[in-house]
Amino acid sequence: MKKKVISALLCMTMVATMLAGCGGPGSDSSKSDAPKKGKAEDFDWQNYKGTTINVMFNEHNYSKAVIKKIPEFEKKTGIKVKYSSTPESNYFDKLNTSLSSHSGDTDVYMTGAYQVWEYAPAGYMEPLDDYINNPALTDKDYNYDDFIPGVVGALKWDLTAGHKVGKGSQWALPMGWELNNISYNKKVLKEKGIAVPKTTDDLLKAAKALKGFNGSGTYGIAVRGTREWATIHPGYMSLFATWGAQDFAIEDGKLVCKLDSKEAIDMTDYWVKLIKEGGSTQWANATWYECGKDLGAKKAAMMFDASSNAYFNNYEGASAESGNIAWSTVPLPKGKTDADAKTNLWIWSLAMNKDSKNKEAAWYFIQYFTSPEYMLWSGTEGASPDTPRTSVMNSDEYKSIVGKADNYLESIAALEKSASIYFTPQPYFFECTTKWAETLQDLVTSKKYKSTEQAMKQLKKDLDKIVADIQIDE
Repeated sequence: MKKKVISALLCMTMVATMLAGCGGPGSDSSKSDAPKKGKAEDFDWQNYKGTTINVMFNEHNYSKAVIKKIPEFEKKTGIKVKYSSTPESNYFDKLNTSLSSHSGDTDVYMTGAYQVWEYAPAGYMEPLDDYINNPALTDKDYNYDDFIPGVVGALKWDLTAGHKVGKGSQWALPMGWELNNISYNKKVLKEKGIAVPKTTDDLLKAAKALKGFNGSGTYGIAVRGTREWATIHPGYMSLFATWGAQDFAIEDGKLVCKLDSKEAIDMTDYWVKLIKEGGSTQWANATWYECGKDLGAKKAAMMFDASSNAYFNNYEGASAESGNIAWSTVPLPKGKTDADAKTNLWIWSLAMNKDSKNKEAAWYFIQYFTSPEYMLWSGTEGASPDTPRTSVMNSDEYKSIVGKADNYLESIAALEKSASIYFTPQPYFFECTTKWAETLQDLVTSKKYKSTEQAMKQLKKDLDKIVADIQIDE
């Protein structure tokens, strides 16, 4: 296996805070098959009329909004769109198969920020800089600088394992970003006389008190639990960072797992108690969908997951509890100060396949569905609340519609300054986080380990072996 060379000076944490500036698109993207430069007068939405492109979506409200507007895109451009929409539980397996074939059958696909670390080095992603910066291919009203810098910057990377994002090529463009926080059924908490938790101790007590709140099978708090990377990054990683823990660090020229630290052990011990005392008996099968569905069906009283997950179950007609869901504006520190609180970030994005045979038409699709005009519609009428565009977020129309959700905008304001991606960039991210999720399951559902400390020390050994071939260039 080839050694991965990492710069020790830049391998500390990942993204700067949400509001840190990242600048415009870089100029270091691959030039091997870059589009030809042209002038603004050469741009025409009908330039690729008659082309057919194939798009792969993860099943999500963001993709549902795009799909609804595909007929308008086809009419405007003359480009025919074929698409598939797959639940997240097997979406990435399906996508990986398509991309690894290098057939070019997929032109555009939906992805997250973490996937860039694997897909871009593997040659599965086309750098977008030469498209964004080409006036013959990009509408003058597209306005790249309108994106929230920390969001769009999290999709830029220089392909060097361990380097922070924010520099290098623009590998994808954001559809929406997700903060992770507490949402809750305000009617249930009021009826039970339970205050909205302000600390993690409050959260544990509330979750325990709400176990069985509406009869057999109902429970206090929904969190993810399947044996996959997606279990780690929402609520768990947010509190992990809040506790002051970290996944990896550079020590003596090696990438070293730090999951055996006191902070990591204490936080994980807390998380296991939260699930055992206030979580679902079906926790080990809980994904994004089950968590949101249970909150919307009055099966869970609270949820610690993406704020938008609750939003998608709160707008009129979305679920049985539509209108009864609210969001916490307290960042849930460990018991110190609000400054300790952190929330891990997720970004759903659109990327172009490096092997696409229809790159200009594919860019038109990405451009159209990340444009200010489309995102104003998706953020208001398309039930896609976490817009990555500043102009949309600041618009009266957006505020009047999304602001109807109780404390939704206020929760974003309370959390955005501490929002970041708190994982250390490294090429075995998915293997490591899947193993991490397996350990959590073992702690909650079996007696494999005598203590959380024993489990995390073993996990540290396992992850050190996984990353052992990574060479640090000091």
